[in-house]
Formats: sequence, structure tokens, C-alpha cells
Amino acid sequence: MLGRIADLPSRPAARRLRWPCRAAWLAALTLLPALGVRSARAQITVGGVIYAQWSAQLDSLSPANNIDITRAYVNVIGRFTGGITTRVTGDVYHDADATAGGGMVERLKFAYAAWTPANCPLTLRFGLTLTAWEDFEDQLWDYRMQGPDEMDRDGYTASSDFGVAVDGNLGGERLDFSAMAFNGEGYAKSPGDQHKDFAARVSLRLLGTDDASRVGGLRVTGYGQLGTPTGGGIRNRFIGLVSYRSKQLSLAAEVVATRDSLTSTANSLKTGRVLEGFGVVHVGATPLAFLALLAVVDPNTCTSYAAGTDCPLAAQYDRRTHLIAGASWQLTPNVRLLADLDRTTYQTPAGSAAPRAMSTALFQTQFTY
Repeated sequence: MLGRIADLPSRPAARRLRWPCRAAWLAALTLLPALGVRSARAQITVGGVIYAQWSAQLDSLSPANNIDITRAYVNVIGRFTGGITTRVTGDVYHDADATAGGGMVERLKFAYAAWTPANCPLTLRFGLTLTAWEDFEDQLWDYRMQGPDEMDRDGYTASSDFGVAVDGNLGGERLDFSAMAFNGEGYAKSPGDQHKDFAARVSLRLLGTDDASRVGGLRVTGYGQLGTPTGGGIRNRFIGLVSYRSKQLSLAAEVVATRDSLTSTANSLKTGRVLEGFGVVHVGATPLAFLALLAVVDPNTCTSYAAGTDCPLAAQYDRRTHLIAGASWQLTPNVRLLADLDRTTYQTPAGSAAPRAMSTALFQTQFTY
């Protein structure tokens, strides 16, 4: 099945969609509380997901060998009349903070309300909500059980934040987009000051496959984020992604450019780059799949901070290469198993005592309930 750009709604059809949407957004602040009060027949569901793993370091520098629960999410979803849904998600995890003793702690991951007006392709979200990029890439990669994606892992983006967002799609998910205004510090940090970030993602399906979801088919996707960190400065991210996904095969190639600075620190401008590619191959109708991911992360690509000033040594040797390779088995619809190797190689100057590589063998499980 081929998806074509010509299959998108025509201009007259798009104009017919504008008026109900505009009226819906203008009435949102007054109607949303009223609709919530009148929704006597709410549907409440409780579910979640648990990520467990057995990890073993294969190098002598950090010979850890641990069985752990890396994440336990509890989702409470409410569905109300009038197109209103709510979500509250608790996140149980190991806190590395010494004050918590490394024990299991709980924090709020999501707490938001969403409204999809009747006959409108747009959804409004408000609260501690999904960000415009992470949820999309997690669905495309589909192996969040292995760990956060590279942008989240390196602190460039977060999977949720406090803000307001608008999502939409046209032509049966051929065009999918999301725009958001948010604090920018992520759900795990305090909200920050008066500064805010603004982000938008647009994904266009050029060819269709047997996967008709918002990540299915041959797609081109772009993401931009312009923001200011707490205290002032620059926090910009730009992502270009080309991907292909069917029920049997997923492939993706991604280029990321970052730009960060703090006004309180002289010569603090950093321009970073991330190159990433991944693939997943499902073996016929069997529960077996093979996966691989390769990412090259350079947090600072500078050649000079200022005229006549060379980059500091730390910036010249901060590049690292991340490789993941493994095989998964869908044991039941609720249980997935994954055996994989996770290896990070560090760029270090000659003669440095710093580790050049760290390898970890993992056996991981995902249980959805």
C-alpha cells in the first residue's frame, strides 16, 4: 500500500476543519472545567509497565553485577464525555542521590488533561505532559526497555515536562505534528524561572506500509526547540530524521545539532552534534527480533570559544560512541525479553588514565499490565 502526498486533505477540506477547531480553542478555558464536572460516566483504567534487568560489566574498571528494577510505571487513565482524557503516571526508580541511599523512590512522571473536540484533528494537552520529540522516537524505536534514547540519555531532551501542547494529524496519520510551550527543565527538576522553551515536530509519511501508525511507513521528520535555561542563555535543539517502519522492519537515521550556553558563565557556548542510526528486524511470524543502534555523541564541536582562545582539553576529547546490539523474544503479549550488549567507547587523549570503553551485558524484561 502506497501513501501519497496527494492523499492529504484538499485546501477546501482543510478550510472546513479550521472553523470548528478555532471555535473549540476559543472556548477551551470556559468549557473544559464545565465538561469535567458534567462527566458522570467516566471510564477509569489502571495499568503500567515494569522494566527489570540483570546487568554485568565486562571490563575490569567497574566490575558490577546487579539485578535491578530500572523503572516501574503506574498509569491511571480517565476517559470522559466531551473528548476529555486524563493521565496520571507514577514513576518508581533507583535514585542515585546519596541522600536517598540509592533506594527506590517515586516521583510524578505525567499528570495532564487532554481534550479532542468533536470532528477536529487536534488535541490540546495541559499539565505535566509528553514532550514533542521523546514519545515519537520511543514509539519508532520501540525498545525503551533497553534504556532512554540518546537525546534523553545525554540530557538534551526529556520525556515529559510542565507545559501546554497541541497535537494533530491529517490524512490518516500521513501528516503528524506536535507543538509545545513548556518550562524546559524536564519533569525531574524544579520548574525554573520566567524563561520558557518552545518546540515543534512535524512528520510526513511519503510511502505507506502495513504499519499505518504515526511512525509507520517511509517518513521524514523534523524537530526544532528554542529555549532559555534557568538564569538565561541558549538551549536550542534541531533534529532531522528519515525512517522506515513496517511490521517486519524498522530503520532510522538521525542528525541532531545542539546549542547551549549560560549567561552566568563566560565562554560557555557549546555546539554539539549527535549522529544516530538504528534498525529492528522481526523474523517472519516468530516472536524473535534482532536490533542494533549506533550513536556518535559530540557534546562540544567547537574549535574556539572566542577569538584567540582554543577549546579546553575537555571539549577536544568529549566525543563518545554508543553501540547496542541484541535479540528480543516476545514471550507473551505482556512480556518481552531482551538480551543485548551495550558498549560505550570514549575519545581520550594519548596516555590518559581515563577509561576508553565500557561494556555491559544485559538481560532485560518488559512486563506490561
